[in-house]
Amino acid sequence: MSRYDVAVIGTGPGGISAAITLNNRNKNTILFGRKNLSEKIEKGHTIRNYPGLPDITGPGLMKAFSDHLNAMGIEINEDRIQMIYDMGDYFSILGEDSSNMYEASAVIIATGVVTGGTLPGEEEFLGKGVSSCATCDAALFKGKDVIVLGYAGDAAAECAFLAETSGSVTYFPMNGKLADVPEGVNVVNEKPLEILKDGRMTVKTGENKYEADGVFVLRDAVPPGRLVPGLEVDGAHIAVDRSMKTNIPGLFACGDITGTPYQYVKSAGEGNVAALSAAAFLDSTGRK
Repeated sequence: MSRYDVAVIGTGPGGISAAITLNNRNKNTILFGRKNLSEKIEKGHTIRNYPGLPDITGPGLMKAFSDHLNAMGIEINEDRIQMIYDMGDYFSILGEDSSNMYEASAVIIATGVVTGGTLPGEEEFLGKGVSSCATCDAALFKGKDVIVLGYAGDAAAECAFLAETSGSVTYFPMNGKLADVPEGVNVVNEKPLEILKDGRMTVKTGENKYEADGVFVLRDAVPPGRLVPGLEVDGAHIAVDRSMKTNIPGLFACGDITGTPYQYVKSAGEGNVAALSAAAFLDSTGRK
């Protein structure tokens, strides 16, 4: 397995800025994220504080970012990262399929925040009836009843994948997307408030309870405390210093995941700092 100098996780302004800076510093980098970049940018109406780009639209900024990456030959790996392990002198990175493993001497997390935080019971029952990865765990619920809470942009497609093997699927379209949901899936337009376990798994809404054998909570970003064991967090954010360093040597973070304000220009600036800090770390430690 080849080892990268730096793995950058996230294709928002922070991750893109970091990847560009690392490319300029001649670091062997792998960039994980969506090829159509950040859904937050895609939905942006007008951005008025990005230097040199007055009144640019979200799609316009997204195209500018994409063009910049393409001009520099920076490719995007769309594998959804589930876990990052600190191995001492490098990091082991687990993709959506448990057989997909990557190695990097340093890592920059630029995943954005988990909107609204996690549900009560979501962390408690993770791996005990709750899953965050349809590809990883679909086989565990073959022929069984599952509930899908679809926060991620591609959650409807993941729901359709689960419907191929599960006994029944109840889908909560938290992102409002239903285009890829097949017939036979029970769609519930209610707000989940809590995940419980009393024999079977239960999703509680304001008025009703829905039972199943498993609950899939599909989000675009994995909560930071779950993503990296031992990582110091501050609520929903990763704790960093002004160099974007975390409490784990070689691990850096930037953008919305480090805290407010949630601004494109702030994220891009932090991405540049994180990349320079990662490059300096590699040079000073001799990690390759």
